[in-house]
Amino acid sequence: MTPRHQDDTGTETVTREVTKVRRPKQYRVLIHNDDYTTMDFVVSILERIFKKTPSEAVQIMLSVHHKGHGVCGVYPREIAETKVDLVHRAAAEKGYPLKCSMEEA
Repeated sequence: MTPRHQDDTGTETVTREVTKVRRPKQYRVLIHNDDYTTMDFVVSILERIFKKTPSEAVQIMLSVHHKGHGVCGVYPREIAETKVDLVHRAAAEKGYPLKCSMEEA
């Protein structure tokens, strides 16, 4: 309901409240290079957990290999935390020390 006010001249004033909705902070999820995790495993993680196409997964894996890290995606905090956890669990299950982290975008 919109508040209304009428003055002595019969003029009506309508007051509206504007509610601003802030977008949630976004976080980059990164995979970091190590000397033990196979390239194939990194590609499979990128395809399964981050829903990357095979070609996108290979490009990110190559970035991890050559630059030391690669950006897997940008997500709200809770989703980013979940993806980091999923990567760590999958890597541990296979015996890899793959490190995944998140940072504010």
